[in-house]
Amino acid sequence: MINLYQPSLGKEELNAIEEVFKSNWLGKGPKTEEFIKQFASRLTTANMEGVGFSQAGTNNLLTISSCTEGLFQSIELYVNKGDEVILPSVSFIGAANAIKSKGAIPVFCDCNPRTLNVELEHIESKVTKKTTAIIVLHFAGVPCDIERITNLCSQRNIKLIEDNANSPFSRVNVKSTGTFGDIGLWSFDSMKQLVMGDGGMVYCKNEEDAKKLEKLTYLGLESKSGFSNSIDKKWWEFDISSPSRRSITNDIQAAIGIEQLKKIDTQLAKRKLIHDAYSNELKSLNWLDVPEDISPGHTSSYYMYHIQTKNKNHRDRLAKYLRDRGIYTTFRYYPLHWVKFFTLDKVELPNTDYAANHTLCIPLHQSLSQKDVRHIITAIKEFKS
Repeated sequence: MINLYQPSLGKEELNAIEEVFKSNWLGKGPKTEEFIKQFASRLTTANMEGVGFSQAGTNNLLTISSCTEGLFQSIELYVNKGDEVILPSVSFIGAANAIKSKGAIPVFCDCNPRTLNVELEHIESKVTKKTTAIIVLHFAGVPCDIERITNLCSQRNIKLIEDNANSPFSRVNVKSTGTFGDIGLWSFDSMKQLVMGDGGMVYCKNEEDAKKLEKLTYLGLESKSGFSNSIDKKWWEFDISSPSRRSITNDIQAAIGIEQLKKIDTQLAKRKLIHDAYSNELKSLNWLDVPEDISPGHTSSYYMYHIQTKNKNHRDRLAKYLRDRGIYTTFRYYPLHWVKFFTLDKVELPNTDYAANHTLCIPLHQSLSQKDVRHIITAIKEFKS
């Protein structure tokens, strides 16, 4: 079976893990600090002036156990019970779970039916006096209408949370996605462009928010513990400011992440080549649509490639046809307004409904061989619509 996603890991990552083992320090430590510094350097390079990062690049960033945990912590930081949080129905389920767990109200909005990205107009009509936050996703790695949405949030004093899990190194002009909002969240799970087994990164525009999250992600501790505490005479004593969880990463993950950063440019370039090959070969088929061209000034991270059948009855048939030929496909993300747990009343989101009935994501990762890509293209062309 040709996988939809697949990491690229080798001896470099194994050697890096071995060095961590030899250090006898497996937890959060120097490798984690080094990974944050190198990751920040990637963002400051893209953003030229750093977009509020310190020169070292670490004051606004912290690692976290997962992007999902980052969503929960972001809601904890900005949202109160009874508040409304707007998000596209085509979003990761963890975003809505985070809102519900706080006792807040998820308000689902529509998206562009072709790009599956949210646009300003989809959000504006949902804003009320109860709206305290908006969560956006850059679908498939392609930046959404982030500049106009950022302006809206600034004008209305609404917190903006960027779910940057699809788009770790995407940009709008020279500015990295994930750095437009009040909080940006990255994912490094086993299916992403940069993998660490699991884990994520949080960017906070305000350094004070980063300091708060540092405590919220480590048991609410007011001071550091163990060797990292060089101030207190009795370093085993502590106090807490909140009954919080332990949501950190470790140096094993960070060691993998550092090696992955060395490979990421090559891996993204390979993904782009496959993306372009799909579009060039499939755009002539009169029964399906390929993704729209990426807007000028926008750079994608090429997380997913989606095709759309013009007849919705063909989508499920095509998925089974490809699976029977060893090609795994899926649709992401299942509309959250279709999930009964989240909605008591019927929500009309026609663009989302169209996308959910017509869209199919096909394999896109840097480990695909030319033979794999040719097999996928040929199978789609031979499908009898």
